[in-house]
Amino acid sequence: MNILKLTATAILATTLTTTSLLASSHGNDLVHTREFQGVVYTMSQTHMALYTFDGDADGISNCYGDCAANWPPAILDAGSKLGENYTLIPRTDGTMQIAFRGKPLYLFGGDSKIGDISGDGVGGVWHLSN
Repeated sequence: MNILKLTATAILATTLTTTSLLASSHGNDLVHTREFQGVVYTMSQTHMALYTFDGDADGISNCYGDCAANWPPAILDAGSKLGENYTLIPRTDGTMQIAFRGKPLYLFGGDSKIGDISGDGVGGVWHLSN
């Protein structure tokens, strides 16, 4: 019984440590670039992978309609404080999308849990942001 308790405690401590590492934001609580499972990429505040789209121009999103249904734009409130290299860019509906080094950022509808990066390389035009 004590061994089970110790094992459960060790697993919980490992999980909390891993979560704390993921939450390290380098001064930015909303988006950040971190290593997870050996891959370095930009994550949302919920630690989900963020992607860029080759069809976008610097500071301009070209993903709307069906595209945005599958690749939801990473949206924040206007005036949100972001770290170095992150900005907010306006979308045609008036919302503000996060951009990293000028590239608009998106979530992928096919990712369901932290660590999923199944959108990387889709159609040859979607890439993990890093």
